[in-house]
Amino acid sequence: MQTQINKVELRNLEFDDYKQLKNSMVESYPEMANSYWRSNDIKKLLTTFPEGQFVILVDGIVVGSALSLIVDEKFVDKRHNYNQVVGNYTFSTHNPNGEILYGIDVFIHPHYRGLRLGRRLYDARKELCEQLNLKAIVFAGRIPNYSQHAKRITPKTYIDKVKHKELHDPVLSFQLSNDFHVLRIIKNYLEGDEESKEFAVLLEWNNVYYEESPKLINQKSVIRLGLIQWQMRQLNNIEALFEQAEFFIDVVSGYGSDFALFPELFIAPLMADYNHLSEAEAIRELARYSEPIRKRFQEFAISYNINIITGSMPYLENNNLYNVGFLCKRDGTSEMYTKIHVTPNEVQHWGMKGGSEFKTFDTDCGKIGILICYDVEFPELSRIMANEGMNILFVPFLTDTQNAYTRVKHCSQARAIENECYVAIAGCVGNLPKVNNMDIQYAQASVFTPSDFAFPSNGVKAEATPNTEMTLIVDVDLNLLKHLHEHGSVRILKDRRNDLYEIKKLNQ
Repeated sequence: MQTQINKVELRNLEFDDYKQLKNSMVESYPEMANSYWRSNDIKKLLTTFPEGQFVILVDGIVVGSALSLIVDEKFVDKRHNYNQVVGNYTFSTHNPNGEILYGIDVFIHPHYRGLRLGRRLYDARKELCEQLNLKAIVFAGRIPNYSQHAKRITPKTYIDKVKHKELHDPVLSFQLSNDFHVLRIIKNYLEGDEESKEFAVLLEWNNVYYEESPKLINQKSVIRLGLIQWQMRQLNNIEALFEQAEFFIDVVSGYGSDFALFPELFIAPLMADYNHLSEAEAIRELARYSEPIRKRFQEFAISYNINIITGSMPYLENNNLYNVGFLCKRDGTSEMYTKIHVTPNEVQHWGMKGGSEFKTFDTDCGKIGILICYDVEFPELSRIMANEGMNILFVPFLTDTQNAYTRVKHCSQARAIENECYVAIAGCVGNLPKVNNMDIQYAQASVFTPSDFAFPSNGVKAEATPNTEMTLIVDVDLNLLKHLHEHGSVRILKDRRNDLYEIKKLNQ
């Protein structure tokens, strides 16, 4: 390896690079005579797919290259060898409308190994795969050290030992460290590759940004959340509630928010008219407002072009009282969600029951989950939602004391970390002295993130001033989650031991 380097450059291959390319390739494959590319092949390759060919230069000299084609996914699934991949060097297998970037060669001059130049070539391929919206990168990698062990172990055993660091292979070990995973072993892949005994390992890197059916208007990757920290106050009637709610919707919509999140039971001030009744009777009277509120909030969602999560409110069904909310989408539709776990206080004072169905919701900003307050303290629910593809979890809550809020806050932070998602929480503040069982409130709206390099070091994206009526406007980037799932310093969802345990829905 050279001791001094002045400049490293990575760019697309040009035909004028051929002489240097050939020299480096001859040095890279001394065990395979006449294995270098011919000039006519390079010229044809550059005519066929110029953007797929890369070289890396050190001080102006080509010392490495990565060459590729685009092929159909069905081609990869079939048994094939190297000659078939390159179409006997006609490159007729290249299909600009294919789904797979197939690597047909990559090498680094031996004098320049150890500088991580190969990693740069692999990163360039990954970037190209993302830019072209291809499903994956696939190639058949050599296993040159296998010949030293072929008499004792099978290729499968050899690969397993390389995976578990019991053996080292200069090619396979490098590829596995670059996030490629093994698909299968191919026999008689490259004629003359005695070091690998003509075996190759078909490897794949998945493009997490791949869109199977790209739309004319792509789904947004940066989503703006509008959290409403609602002040409990006396309200004369439901129209006064709508007026106050519309004010906040107007504010967060004016900032271009995609979602507005209201707190749990924020409609409680309307219960003041029923304070002469028992607590259980009063909240059942409040349940009469649920359907009118859903209808009005659906109108707000359309007119303000925003998805509204209505917090929660009491709801009567077959004489059973539930704590529910509505996702009012800006496309004019709505869906209901139900609190699954009710607190002892809700049972004792109001006679509430827990719901029996929970799910994720499809929106124009991707899949979301909604859990009402106490539900976030049960990690099973959000884990199932994460399995269904949830990116953002919304938690409308109502807590009277700081220790109750602390439970919601820290459980929400844990859900963000363990499910590699964003969690947004919003609650009520202030006092309602004329409403029984709703006297005082404590809240601090927040947005929590996973804990990795792309996110805040404390896992808190933003938080409101405690116990103050206000809005909190926060941007969250879904692409950061996609990258975290595949390339995070820890990958909680991928590393689960599903061979030992599982969490699943029952009777749904």
